[in-house]
Amino acid sequence: MFSYSVLTLIILGILLLSSAIKVLREYERGVVFRLGRAIGAKGPGLIFLIPIVDKMVRVPLRTVAMDVPPQDVITRDNVTVKVNAVIYFRVMNANRAVLEVENYLYATSQIAQTTLRSTLGESELDELLAQRDKINKELQRVIDGHTEPWGIKVSTVEVKNVDLPQEMQRAIARQAEAERERRAKIINAEGELQASQKLTEAAAVIATQPLAMQLRYLQTLAEIATENNSTTIFPVPIDLFAPLIKARDRAQ
Repeated sequence: MFSYSVLTLIILGILLLSSAIKVLREYERGVVFRLGRAIGAKGPGLIFLIPIVDKMVRVPLRTVAMDVPPQDVITRDNVTVKVNAVIYFRVMNANRAVLEVENYLYATSQIAQTTLRSTLGESELDELLAQRDKINKELQRVIDGHTEPWGIKVSTVEVKNVDLPQEMQRAIARQAEAERERRAKIINAEGELQASQKLTEAAAVIATQPLAMQLRYLQTLAEIATENNSTTIFPVPIDLFAPLIKARDRAQ
């Protein structure tokens, strides 16, 4: 009977000792409550608690990556899109994370969802698609402002996907095609304008230099001769025969 009592006491002593000694990792803090009153955060390392009197809540300090579920958002130009995001945050003050909010993970997720809908609802679709960095910074600022009283720092918010309705995707595709056609026409018109300017300059040079016309004529004959033609017919300017005609007239 004595041995069983001693064994029971030893077991109870071990249990009390294990409940009194806690080891916290480098990235953990323990918020200690003594008879229901918070006495501060402890750790890391080895900490001692008064059995039955003290209670400890572990709080990790590492950065948490949390997915924000897809949210239906109506943009400022009345386009309905489905948007999801990811937020990165960490606990900066373990006491406030435990004392100021019941569940800081759930609370951060909820504030991120509502902020995503409200902030993106103030933007137009083109801004949402083209100015992603600006929107991410605005989301980070707003969410961090809400979570700061809880001792939580939101470092980054990234919009991941923007799902558009089928009719909007087709409209954007038509708009992109029209934009490409517009650019092609502008480039073609600019090319024709430059070509006309060069032709005008060439005509001005030829008008002042008659020999330039002869050189151009001979160049054209050379280009024709390179073609695989069996017969080549080309006009000969009458000016080439003017000296012969004058010489014949003098001889007569």
